[in-house]
Amino acid sequence: MHLMELKKENKLKVGIKQSTRAINDNRAKTLFVAKGCEQHVVRNILEVAKGKNVQIVYVESMKKLGEACGIDVGAATAVILK
Repeated sequence: MHLMELKKENKLKVGIKQSTRAINDNRAKTLFVAKGCEQHVVRNILEVAKGKNVQIVYVESMKKLGEACGIDVGAATAVILK
């Protein structure tokens, strides 16, 4: 999945907490992770996503991920829901 496709999605959760909750509830299809965020911030969500076989897509920066999600600030993670 490409970042441009993320802009078109309406079933979306943004941020570490909401993304983690969606993955734990088996509602996430794809996880987007910003490359610019610190490893300790995303380590847990990456492990959970891999364990639940959620597709992981890396994005160039937090700013670009935030823009793709339609918010005015950067985002560390976002998920597209099933």
